[in-house]
Amino acid sequence: MKKVATVFLIACAAAWAADVVPLAVKTGQWESTSTSETSGTPPIPPEVLAQMPPEQRAKMEERMKAMAAPRTTTTKNCVTKEQIDKAFDMGSGPQKSCTRTVVSSSASKQEIRIDCTTEKIKSTGIFRVEAVNSETVKGSMQMTMNNAGGRPMNVNSTFTSKWLGPTCDSKP
Repeated sequence: MKKVATVFLIACAAAWAADVVPLAVKTGQWESTSTSETSGTPPIPPEVLAQMPPEQRAKMEERMKAMAAPRTTTTKNCVTKEQIDKAFDMGSGPQKSCTRTVVSSSASKQEIRIDCTTEKIKSTGIFRVEAVNSETVKGSMQMTMNNAGGRPMNVNSTFTSKWLGPTCDSKP
């Protein structure tokens, strides 16, 4: 879940409606450390699972068990004023099928509900972010994904982010 690793960037873009207050954080280089874990069954359609050879299905289940253990990643992100001020955006791809609803918003805390529906998977979740001060941010995300067969998978993540300075690394 690489997107979880860059959750701070998403958090800084959490202003969704015109009346949403952007987080009071500094622009520049930030470092984010996130920990995420999954539980349940991946939202793979039952017909896809039924077509898998037993060996392939066993390997997939083994990988999913490994993913259930908490994983911690650290990333660096360049945060601009435009990102802090713009709408919460999950990027391109299947996430375009998502709607975001601001539950609460202030310069120090935001809570956003996320609902995504694709042809075969429905996901819902809550994203919370708190600007502890202008140089420290923390937050969490809880998502539940279900396929048409109702097989749920939960993803829980927490993160902390710290401001490193006003100038961003030139590395992508």
